[in-house]
Amino acid sequence: MKNNYLVLLLSALLLVLSSCSGSSSSNTATSATTSAMQIDDLLDNAERLTDKEVTIEGVCTHTCKHGARKIFLMGSDNTKTIRIEACKLGSFDTKCIKSVVRVTGTLIEDRIDETYLRNWESQLTAEELDQENLATCETEKNARGETSNKVADRIADYRDRIEKRLLTEGKEYLSFYHVNAIDYEIVEQ
Repeated sequence: MKNNYLVLLLSALLLVLSSCSGSSSSNTATSATTSAMQIDDLLDNAERLTDKEVTIEGVCTHTCKHGARKIFLMGSDNTKTIRIEACKLGSFDTKCIKSVVRVTGTLIEDRIDETYLRNWESQLTAEELDQENLATCETEKNARGETSNKVADRIADYRDRIEKRLLTEGKEYLSFYHVNAIDYEIVEQ
């Protein structure tokens, strides 16, 4: 009789433990779903989140035509966009386009300063500086606020923007951000 009681007690304990662990994992899943940061919030807080792991969610507006190794997620409008690099993932599913995508990865700052611009200029001939670079991804240009295809105009615009930032914020560079993805999922198609 004691053995039956012990078996019954152990069975009840296992049932309680398994149901507790089941509810805890579903709470974790719910927390993960609600903890995804919106693109606008990420960009507004990018300076303090640089080099940290983030989970973000936004509408995928574009995948890189060279093997879908990059996607772009949009926030509240097309001026709030961030590039996501596939890195070790290899590539993204092309079904991401026009879908809500949740990405976890590391936020990386890309700086453009005078040294960067001089190096860029030194790699180009005068003729190349005066040409339009139509190979540049339009989505990437929009994410960086670029308006011209001509390389010389793009460089001049960066210099103007750096000068304005120096006057308003005391920083002699522009900051752009991207995320090196470690995981992603299509949340909604």
